[in-house]
Amino acid sequence: MRKQWQLFLVALQFFTRLPVPEIRDFSNDMLNASARYFPLVGIVVGSFSALSLWLAAQVFPMPIAALMAIIVSILVTGAFHEDGLADTFDALGGAVSRERALVIMKDSRIGTYGAAALVFSQLLRWQALLILPLDIAVIVLIASHAAARAGAVSLMASLPYVRDTDDSKSKPIAQDLSLGNLLFALLFGILPALVFSIRYLPAVWMLMASGVLVIIFIRFYCAYWFKKRLGGYTGDTLGCCEQFGEIGFLLTAAAVCQQLSV
Repeated sequence: MRKQWQLFLVALQFFTRLPVPEIRDFSNDMLNASARYFPLVGIVVGSFSALSLWLAAQVFPMPIAALMAIIVSILVTGAFHEDGLADTFDALGGAVSRERALVIMKDSRIGTYGAAALVFSQLLRWQALLILPLDIAVIVLIASHAAARAGAVSLMASLPYVRDTDDSKSKPIAQDLSLGNLLFALLFGILPALVFSIRYLPAVWMLMASGVLVIIFIRFYCAYWFKKRLGGYTGDTLGCCEQFGEIGFLLTAAAVCQQLSV
């Protein structure tokens, strides 16, 4: 249990700005093994965002509360996945070679494609949250963060890592993902959706199932896209896949609520 706790702290430290206790005897192998807890980190991040949404909605109109929830998730993660989204779109948005795309991803500057992706991704999140009733929005935020990270982690099991340089921050986790770690990550990824489906109304079951199915579709589309353009994945493309998953889950939840008049 102590080892598993250490692995969770490694994952939390890598993907968030949250303070964690000192991790003794840290190694790159621990970072690779911590991949099983990436969706659990998503539950933590989603919970912060959901709590901020609920608290802000007690004081402010929903448009402001929804915006504050998005801001909190960005602050907790340090815009880690948003950076991957922007870099991926800058690299793959235009018709450039694989080699040039990998160079663009390493560039710290943001381009037109990346800026547009960031703006529209946040607008889609914001508008989706405005459609959802507050109680539904709270649980959807938690479930979407967890499931989206599980989708991204699963790419590590099916695609090769395409960077050879040792200075990549994602290099330590880009080793072979064991079946056990993959199954563990998938379990945490769908756990919130399952729990909320059992706990709440039948309409929530349909909403959660639809959101998970959309993330599965997004995962396979991203695998095809990254394989075709790059031959595999990078840390930035994992972040891009995670962002796609979050947005897809939120939009699906909003669509289901609209159709069912929840």
